[in-house]
Amino acid sequence: MSAYPSDDLTAAFARLGGADDGQVWSDLWNDLCHQGCVYEDSFLALPYLAAIATGRAPGEPQEAVLMAGLIASAADGEHGARYAEETSVLLPVARRLLDAATDHPPTFVHLLQCVLAFEGERVWSAGRLEGLFEQEYEIECPQCTAELFIAFGDHGTFASAGDYVTADPVKAPLLPADPRALGPLPARLHRTASRAGHEQVALGLTYLFGRATCPECGAGFAVPEQVEER
Repeated sequence: MSAYPSDDLTAAFARLGGADDGQVWSDLWNDLCHQGCVYEDSFLALPYLAAIATGRAPGEPQEAVLMAGLIASAADGEHGARYAEETSVLLPVARRLLDAATDHPPTFVHLLQCVLAFEGERVWSAGRLEGLFEQEYEIECPQCTAELFIAFGDHGTFASAGDYVTADPVKAPLLPADPRALGPLPARLHRTASRAGHEQVALGLTYLFGRATCPECGAGFAVPEQVEER
């Protein structure tokens, strides 16, 4: 749980704006979003993060947007309504930062998730796009429940039952989606990545929203459905 009682948040964020900002952000991440977890006090930080993102308080706007995006991705209906004003001002900042994130795929993907979170999307904003820069997903076969890796990076494009880096497992090919046949949200993500010059991310999206065959039982399945299950 967060180490900060609610009434200590002002003092915590007041530490920003100096030479030690790197350490301050590290402390804030550790206490408010430890290992990617979101707590009640995490939501109480959204007004402070919105102020930083919009230049009304000292601090790094991108850091504020990334933290706020993670928090917003975990919002239920009550939290979404309570912090609607904050997310509405964070969204245009996130979009501007996303447009500028042309040279670092992880930052681009994280900001893409932030945009979705501030728009109210609660599936793909919640960390499920991060496999795009890792170039792999660990999922489960819906038929035989085998643990599988979906890989589309330097090691090739395939589904494997087991560690494909240190072992030599049986592999099955992946069937990428046709970008022209993607649904509205995947098509938008693919278009955004392509326009930003992130061709590997765009390619990864075709595999993420494509189909795979289980190398253990031969069952075919839709990859995104299994990613959502994780």
